[in-house]
Amino acid sequence: MSVVAGLDIGTQSVKLLVHDTDRRRTLAIRGRPLALVEGADGSREQHPEWWIAAAAQCFADLDAGLRARIVAIGVSGQQHGFVPLDAAGEVLAPAKLWCDTSSWRECDEIMAAAGGYRQCIALAGNPILAGYTASKLPWTRKHRPDVYRRLATILLPHDYVNFWLTGERWMECGDASGTGWLDVRKRSWSAAMLAATDADRDLSRCLPPLVDAHFSAPIASATADALGLSREVRVSAGGGDNMMAAIGTGNVAPGTLSVSLGTSGTLFACADRPLVDEDGLWAAFCSSTGDWLPLVCTMNCTVATRCVADAFGFEAGEGDLLVERTAPGADGLLMLPFFNGERTPDLPSARASLHGMNPGNFTRANVYRAAMEGATYALRHGLDALRRAGLEFEAIRLTGGGANSAPWRQLVADVFDLPVEMPAETEGAAFGAALQALWAWRHHAGDAAGIAGIAREHVALDEARAARPDAGRVQSYREPYRQFLGQLAALQQAHAATA
Repeated sequence: MSVVAGLDIGTQSVKLLVHDTDRRRTLAIRGRPLALVEGADGSREQHPEWWIAAAAQCFADLDAGLRARIVAIGVSGQQHGFVPLDAAGEVLAPAKLWCDTSSWRECDEIMAAAGGYRQCIALAGNPILAGYTASKLPWTRKHRPDVYRRLATILLPHDYVNFWLTGERWMECGDASGTGWLDVRKRSWSAAMLAATDADRDLSRCLPPLVDAHFSAPIASATADALGLSREVRVSAGGGDNMMAAIGTGNVAPGTLSVSLGTSGTLFACADRPLVDEDGLWAAFCSSTGDWLPLVCTMNCTVATRCVADAFGFEAGEGDLLVERTAPGADGLLMLPFFNGERTPDLPSARASLHGMNPGNFTRANVYRAAMEGATYALRHGLDALRRAGLEFEAIRLTGGGANSAPWRQLVADVFDLPVEMPAETEGAAFGAALQALWAWRHHAGDAAGIAGIAREHVALDEARAARPDAGRVQSYREPYRQFLGQLAALQQAHAATA
């Protein structure tokens, strides 16, 4: 019996999923929470040692016999983070995360040095948006000069966990796409974008080699012994959480749309060619399977509903009950849910706002619904951009913590006017990492089977949690969505006027 594991290093927690590849079922899921260091300047940081401690505890929580049967591990990680290492491989400073907007000014500086927003897209396929790894380097040079001086290796969060597991340093093209330095058309580092980040230093010397999507490396003997794992375990290339969620939801061939309702919201598709937009309306990423992954990321999804729930003191599950008692459109209340600033559209200094308030509609139920609707409208705005590029979809594969909410699943179906399919395995990123580990393990053994076949074998759908668009509600959401677009356009104009 072949057992593989997927380790997901998220913003709020670390999760470990163990999958039986013969019986095609999940044997165990373990999780540990993570703290977040937040600053008034928009900084969001974590200590990488927290990830390692949480991951080690997840393994320790497994039965020893189960740990001994694991043959391969894949690691999924939150994208865009910056882990600085010195020449000895020691961490020099807390990791700045994807949701860290403190370096938004440095985004503009890099793009100006490269020749502007559109020139960045011409050079590498993407502009440098808030949260991208590239912007964290000049920020570190200004605010942590000693760290920058001693910097020897740049790693992303999942790369650092791979380093802990194997003692080796590498990157793969999926997660590397989110640095802002990878030319996604050529799958190689852009010398021009690296120079725009720091013209006085060759940053390419700090970047580990890029590996193929089916790459794997042996686990370090000492790490295997400490975790109670076999020394024969192989660690796959891994990838960003969105890339792993694509695998975990079966989105490994063109024609499928995945939507993740997590702290951030994402929607992404598989493409067999680079799909770059000259206006940067979506992220032109590579996948972690050898293809490409056009992706729209909003920085505010479940964070919006969580903020409202915290403000009004909701009990667990109370928000869903209140949404079910309110009507589409929240009785005219509309939220732009930009609590953390926003990436898509590019509004890093934006803040959340409520519109249309009156004495009758300003209730906690309507505010909560407005947060859920606003987060969904922001994702629908991204879908509209992909459709204008010629992509069409027949259904949505939904994942992420928000997908556990039945009202939110129905809301997505109605706002997108598409059927919602729910993978049976809800931990999409961790499951995708486990399936990539299986692919890499088989490839190492000489099996050239592709990842698409593995996904077809192992990704099942839960029909009981599916949602279908309701014609009446689809119509009810059209005017509120139009109003959302109008408020968004006004905010963009105000942002442009003050830039």
